[in-house]
Formats: sequence, structure tokens, C-alpha cells
Amino acid sequence: MAITQSRFPKFLPPRPLVLFDLDGTLIDSEIGITRSIEHALRALDVEPPSREVLRGWIGPPLRTSFPSVLGVNAARIELAVDHYLERFREVGWREHTVYPGIPELIALLAARGDRIAVVTSKIEEHARRIVDNLPFGHHFSAVFGPGHGEDINGKADLVARALGDLGGDVADTSMVGDRCFDIEGARTNGVRSIGVLWGFGTVEELLGAGADHVVANVAALEACLARQ
Repeated sequence: MAITQSRFPKFLPPRPLVLFDLDGTLIDSEIGITRSIEHALRALDVEPPSREVLRGWIGPPLRTSFPSVLGVNAARIELAVDHYLERFREVGWREHTVYPGIPELIALLAARGDRIAVVTSKIEEHARRIVDNLPFGHHFSAVFGPGHGEDINGKADLVARALGDLGGDVADTSMVGDRCFDIEGARTNGVRSIGVLWGFGTVEELLGAGADHVVANVAALEACLARQ
């Protein structure tokens, strides 16, 4: 009896989806961000906090950080954001370095067929510009960030948007980031969360937010992603 090939395709398991935060996870952007914040505050005749304090501002939206020195004054906060963007658009977006081992990790994930995307609190336009200029940026399927003035519920909304647009299965998706906001955004959406310690967060912050895993270096992150 002749054997005929089925007209139905064989079942293919879903390809893992790995969502990466940008600042503090893929790139060290401290100089570009803190110098732009200092520029914004000095334009308003306000002495900026120390660099150590400003490191804590990297991750959450600036509109949640500026009130700590400007008070609850919506117009003044928006003016500070405008001054920040003025410098960041010109030079700040280029003031970063890629963390060692990240290019090789991204290439490895892409080679094995994982889908990779960026989910960041940075304005999407600026994040896309940065990712497009990374030597490994072509490996990312998409970049998700808020639009100018868009009101979002932090990383939770952005992770949800990524899952919806990319058709991600929460069981096969990981969110990798360095701050509690990344972990909380992952947990809200039922996604596995991986905290990294080379960025701007601490192990206490990441574990306190409920991270499923916390890794100290890129080799450990690679091993963690290999188990998903």
C-alpha cells in the first residue's frame, strides 16, 4: 500500500519569546541619562541630586522621578521633560556602552530560533533609534516603549502589548531586566521574570519584586534562558 504524506503540517512547538529591558540590561546608559537629567534641572535653576541618587532614576519614567525635586507641579515637570529630551535627542542617546557578552548572547538566541524584542520605559522613538544603531540590533523583532506623553501602567502594559503583537505564549516567554519594574511587569502578565545584577537595581530590589531568577553575569543568564 502506498504511503502518502499528510496534507496537515506537523505540529511545531512555539518558539520562545525573550523580552529585554534596554537601559541597565543591554546597555549601560548612565552617562547619557544622568547628564540629560542634570541639563533639564539646571535649565530650571534647580541643583541636581548626586549621581548616585540619579542612578535610581534610571528605569522608571521621568515623570515619576522629577516630582521628588520639583514638587507636584505638572507644568514644571513637563518643562523638565522637554529640557531632558532636548539634550537626549541631540547627544544623550549616543552616550552608552554595550555590556560585555550581550552581543554574543543575542546572536546565540537568534541562531537557535528564539524571538527577541525590547520592552523599555524609554520613549519608543528613542529606543528604536538606539536599538537600530546597535551592531546586533537587527536580531530584535520589535521595540516596545511608550509614545510621547502616552499614559501607560508601567512595564505591565508594555509587556502585554508585546505579548499581543508578537503572539507570545506566557508559558514560553521571559522578561529580562535590572529593575523591580521589569519584574512586576512580567509577573502581572504571568511571564517568567529574570533579574540581572549588572544594571541599576540590587538583588534585594529584584527578589523583593518577586523575580523568578536573579543572575549575576551574562553566562548565568544564558544558562537560565537555555532552561525555558
